[in-house]
Amino acid sequence: MPTLQGIFFMRLLFSFSVCLLLGGVTTAQQVFLKLVTPAKNSNNVTSSRQFITGTTCKGCRLYLDTTEVKVWPTGAFAAEVILRTGDTSFRLTATDARGMKTTQTLFYSYKLPEREQETTDASVAYLRIEPQGNLLLHPGDRLQLSLKTKPGAQVQLENGWALTELPVGPGVPVRGIYRGEYVVKENDNLIGFTPQPLKAMVQLPGELQLEATTRSTYARLPEQPLVVETKGKLPYLLVGLGEDRLGGTKIGYLDSLIRLRVTGKAGNKYRVQLSPYRHAYIEEQHVKVLPAGTLPPASLTGNITSRGDSAFDYVTLTLSERLPYQTYQELYPSRIVVEVFGATANTNWITQLQSARAVRQVYYRQAEDGIFRMTLELEDRQHWGHTVYYNGTNLVIRVRRRPASLDLRQLVIGVDAGHGGTNRGAAGITGVWEKDLTLLLARDVQQVLQSEGATVLMSRTTDATFDNHERYLFFRDRNPHVLLSIHLNSSGDPTRSKGIGMFYKHTGFHSLAQALLQRITGSTGLQEYGLVGNFNFLLNGYTEFPNALLETLFLSNPEEEALILDPVYRRQLALAIVSGLKDWLLLQQ
Repeated sequence: MPTLQGIFFMRLLFSFSVCLLLGGVTTAQQVFLKLVTPAKNSNNVTSSRQFITGTTCKGCRLYLDTTEVKVWPTGAFAAEVILRTGDTSFRLTATDARGMKTTQTLFYSYKLPEREQETTDASVAYLRIEPQGNLLLHPGDRLQLSLKTKPGAQVQLENGWALTELPVGPGVPVRGIYRGEYVVKENDNLIGFTPQPLKAMVQLPGELQLEATTRSTYARLPEQPLVVETKGKLPYLLVGLGEDRLGGTKIGYLDSLIRLRVTGKAGNKYRVQLSPYRHAYIEEQHVKVLPAGTLPPASLTGNITSRGDSAFDYVTLTLSERLPYQTYQELYPSRIVVEVFGATANTNWITQLQSARAVRQVYYRQAEDGIFRMTLELEDRQHWGHTVYYNGTNLVIRVRRRPASLDLRQLVIGVDAGHGGTNRGAAGITGVWEKDLTLLLARDVQQVLQSEGATVLMSRTTDATFDNHERYLFFRDRNPHVLLSIHLNSSGDPTRSKGIGMFYKHTGFHSLAQALLQRITGSTGLQEYGLVGNFNFLLNGYTEFPNALLETLFLSNPEEEALILDPVYRRQLALAIVSGLKDWLLLQQ
């Protein structure tokens, strides 16, 4: 039997042999520099602030010219540079303990954004109309037109309506910009019932006439009412036409088979009339157009009944048709408000049965013409969730009761690992993807919750693609007591943007997000990014149960990327998340 010394010698000899096969001990790790931003070594930019990020060998030192840049344990680094106008170069040098090094030189050409110049040739630089897209218009609708050509021209539409050349001033940087607001009229002589582009006629001083034609088409609504009907699983109303990366601001989700009167269309969005003074928008994918002659929806209200079963309270409003609605939460006192559009009060009593335990009382008022407002005052100060839907033509508000026990062993907690599969999310400087780290952290949270005795409902446990709409329906159909959606943040500033952010939409779930933020920052030492309300993310749209989205760290920040890559730190973060949930439950005692 070989001795311990012999075993040690054989292992050492094997290790030395492997090193020789790999090219020798001293070349086991080559010094390298891999840039993430900028993507090229030569860059033309119009902003003085630039960021340099990338990776180098772990344990190497990095210099930007003569200034040392911190290299994190992952090998990631980030540095900010401020440019002067003109050409600037920077030399990046990475070196290891042996003195081996590699260098890269970055070149920047920084020019201030060019000022807008006057049009000097016989041309039309642009013709812009707001709202954008193909439009269906109603008398009284307004089109804002802007055209740029040579100064001193006469600009008018085909019916003779003229645009005015504006003097140089705020918002008008040069001469030759013509603007005007066109109001659509009854029997309009410019916009007919057949979609057509608009044409602007431009008469330049002493030159031939020019024409500018829009790519979009414009038409008036047909004389008969145009009515659409909601379809699908998640139709929703939008406040307006504005959008960002999360889409337009939502009024709320609707049930199917609800008729809506169309008063216009911009691009793929129908404008619908909710009441005499309220309009909203809905995307055409969520509706079907009903046959001509279909009447717009309206209804008198009938009786209101409040009752309960073993798990929920139900408030039912009798209507003769399915009408659009919106719902929102209020605090101090806790209330659920439901506004029904197109409804006129004809309710002479409200029946409130003793089986209702979550709803203290129900009352209503006619808020304005075409808006019937029901208020449900709750027994508990915390909103535990509610759902609005139709049973035939009767509108039902299902109210979730406070759980019989707030012990985690009696609760179902939804845990959503953000992104997944082809939806990779944000990328870290080292090349790691958000989808992989959210899954690792979600599994840690799952394990901690299960150790506390909770039942955990996971959206995904593998690297699977899960569409957000299907993800929304997955949790809505299973109705957990609480939902935590786990993500990682990202920013264009890799040096300053950092910290934990907590996001919620509905005011009744503010306390959950706040408790999580307080516990996580207190337990982990993470910087506070902030508590963000009215967040327009799909998985924050639930009214059915308290929910929060956790932007746990900034993957774009090399320090925080290193933290989330550390399994020990992820476990610490998971413990803090569950402790924050327990803090919130304790507040409800």
